[in-house]
Amino acid sequence: MDIITINNLKKYYKEVKAVDDISFKVKQGELFAFLGLNGAGKSTTINIICGALKRDSGEVMVDGFDTEVDMVKIKRELGVVFQSSVLDGTLTVYDNIKTRATMYGMSKEQFKDNLNFLVEKLELKEILNRQLNKLSGGQKRRVDIARALIHNPKILILDEPTTGLDPKTRMLVWNVINELRADKNLTVFLTTHYMEEASEADYVVIIDAGKIVAKGTPNELKNNYANDFVIVYNYNDKLLKTLEKSGLKYEKKKESLEVIVPNIVQAKEFLIKNAEDVLDFEIIKGKMDNVFLNVTGKQLKEF
Repeated sequence: MDIITINNLKKYYKEVKAVDDISFKVKQGELFAFLGLNGAGKSTTINIICGALKRDSGEVMVDGFDTEVDMVKIKRELGVVFQSSVLDGTLTVYDNIKTRATMYGMSKEQFKDNLNFLVEKLELKEILNRQLNKLSGGQKRRVDIARALIHNPKILILDEPTTGLDPKTRMLVWNVINELRADKNLTVFLTTHYMEEASEADYVVIIDAGKIVAKGTPNELKNNYANDFVIVYNYNDKLLKTLEKSGLKYEKKKESLEVIVPNIVQAKEFLIKNAEDVLDFEIIKGKMDNVFLNVTGKQLKEF
């Protein structure tokens, strides 16, 4: 079942085509990754989904409701973690979360149960009564996520949620999200600079200059757009002469040769043809950063 459907969406600012006729679907319960550089159109699309912006044309349906007709209903199904925190720095962690909960008319029992779960999973107990302004960046991010999840949304929108976080906190955040996906079929709409996060997605859409330039599962994208690598650790000198004649690109490193091949099939062919000269090797599949570079011509930096 598709929980988000976007058809021919457009949003222009005079001559700037922020979102230029894009279409995609997000299935219920999946981890959907939306990749692109700053200014590619990601945030504009998210703001339209959340009702913060009106589209110029096209269709945006969330959980069966049109964003320009039934936004009140849609907002009850959404939890959103923006790049910039929307928390009140003068309030305590508890008050920030409670304020959000009151917007959804939650009962005291439901709020207490949900809060206890998030406090335990996101390790908020020690900071629950502290003023937000006195917390670290990682602590604030965990509170942001708790606030977005307090009302049990069907869809969690994460706009670069783990940028700048230490590895331990990133792991903690993803453990909670993955538990909710498994237990409650939570749909996660993610933008990220971290390629390992995108590699874990069920489906990926890459947007560049307002246009979708590639989409598919991570494996499909790697097969279609990324080169593979044969790393040769021990070899006869004859292999270098063979590589020079073959036309294959390679890089000689201190302890290995890194040979670029279009796909696994050609990697096997290379190894079979040069079996006598390749003494120790491994084959490495292309990665999502290779995919992004090859389809956009740009490097998606990890911060």
